[in-house]
Amino acid sequence: MSIDVWFVMLPGVLALDMSGPAETFVLAGDAFRLHYIGPQPDVPTSIGLTMGGISPLPDTLPDGSLLVLPGVSDSRHQFSTPQALGVQHWLMRLQPAIHRQAITVMCVCSGALLAAKSGLLTGKQCTTHHDVITRLRDAAPGAVIKENRIFVQDGNIWTSAGITSGIDLALHLMNRLCGPEKALTVAREMVVWFRRSGDDPQLSPWLRYRNHLHPAIHRAQDALTAEPQKGWQLVDIAALAHVSPRHLTRLFQEHLGISVRDYLEQLRLAIAQQWLLQGRGVEQASIAAGFSSPRQFHRAKQRAIS
Repeated sequence: MSIDVWFVMLPGVLALDMSGPAETFVLAGDAFRLHYIGPQPDVPTSIGLTMGGISPLPDTLPDGSLLVLPGVSDSRHQFSTPQALGVQHWLMRLQPAIHRQAITVMCVCSGALLAAKSGLLTGKQCTTHHDVITRLRDAAPGAVIKENRIFVQDGNIWTSAGITSGIDLALHLMNRLCGPEKALTVAREMVVWFRRSGDDPQLSPWLRYRNHLHPAIHRAQDALTAEPQKGWQLVDIAALAHVSPRHLTRLFQEHLGISVRDYLEQLRLAIAQQWLLQGRGVEQASIAAGFSSPRQFHRAKQRAIS
């Protein structure tokens, strides 16, 4: 089932604030369905191009929607126009659905100002571009402003620092909504690093150690994450990565700071923990994750926390 993503388009919209997250969601295939809405059918963008075919603001949004508020090139002026005021009133009408978390709001860059002017950030933790932080405080005196953050979540309200951080936030939301494999695949397609929030769970080897661009390591990691319970030998992993075992060992240490064996062990630990959370016994969880016995699983667990 596709998730509906609604981009609010105002005159002066920052092209990358909109196109960065939009391209990110499009690369996820049919996981997302994109809509572009606004108070007028055509809007000039920050780069001099005019975007057309924009649909009118709908009366309501379906539950489960993701609403994206991109920034504009001159937020002092362009968020004070009649068009922007119309969007503010529209957002106010959506507040009941937003408050019951039927709609997720994603603000990119100065888009947080639009949310603030509409009353969406009252009592919320939030951030925005560093040049707009002071004005965000004025627009949302009841908000808790976080400086020097890539993005901030408070419930179903997400705000980001701007420009490329919109891509970071889109990937993070994709991870939440579609799983890490989809987000990692898209990040690699875009040739960007997959940044994570400091609030994310620490035990996530599918995401950890993937902030590199070395194709041989990615080939090895793809094979291991696809079948972590398999009885892997270093020579087999190296063959799939198209390098020698010695070279693969050196690449893992150089780029990831861990061995191939330790990386595989972390994957298996994560799988065993998932089985345990599902109520399975230690022996069943250990064997299913690729450990030879519960004893080997416990030893690996001790190494991970030491």
